[in-house]
Amino acid sequence: MSAFHREKVLSVRHWTDTLFSFTSTRSSAFRFQNGQFAMIGLEVDGRPLLRAYSMASANHEEELEFFSIKVADGPLTSRLQEIKQGDTILVGRKATGTLIADNLIPGKRLLLLSTGTGLAPFASLIKDPDVYERFETVVLVHGCRQVSELAYGEQLVATLGGDEFFGPLMREKFIYYPTVTREPFRNRGRITDLIASQQLFGDIGLAPLDIETDRIMLCGSPGMLEDLRVIFEARGFLEGNHSDPGHFVIEKAFVER
Repeated sequence: MSAFHREKVLSVRHWTDTLFSFTSTRSSAFRFQNGQFAMIGLEVDGRPLLRAYSMASANHEEELEFFSIKVADGPLTSRLQEIKQGDTILVGRKATGTLIADNLIPGKRLLLLSTGTGLAPFASLIKDPDVYERFETVVLVHGCRQVSELAYGEQLVATLGGDEFFGPLMREKFIYYPTVTREPFRNRGRITDLIASQQLFGDIGLAPLDIETDRIMLCGSPGMLEDLRVIFEARGFLEGNHSDPGHFVIEKAFVER
């Protein structure tokens, strides 16, 4: 197990019957950039059982945090959802991922578009002071099926808004837009439709999508990722990566499952 840090679970919170989050200790040797992921898992029968998880905590925080779905027959998540305070998890020593600010061409407005647990890397990024230095406006969009699934993100934003350091930054530069598809809510609709119709920008009172100013990060369901890629590429937006920064980046290493 030398390829992994062994970390102790500090807290677990079950948000719905399908979503939970947990925190753990963090080795002083574990380094990552906000928006990246690592292989996380459990030791089962003497062997590591792993899956890619984005860090929902920021790289300046002493603890690690993760946001996960529950899958009844999932090889890892069926076990991981049962963890309790004091249990041990495995955290891969190497973090990676495309959702980092350096993979984007400089711009003025950053759109963070997520569905479900795809919110996790953006939970890390909105706690990064550098993001607010780079962009004049940061818009976090979180799409879920049901209102109850927004709870983790809503608490995150509320907590940050009351923070001594991040509160003033968020009041000046941050916009949170939760949206639901299957229940009545103040914002309704799929992210793809809200972008394609420009309704999102009307709802938040900002100018429409503009390749000159907008930079975009995407994380969530495969359908959402592919549909938005088509929309953005049709408008001339270029996908970025580690070697060639672009107008938008997609995390392809994992999807909701």
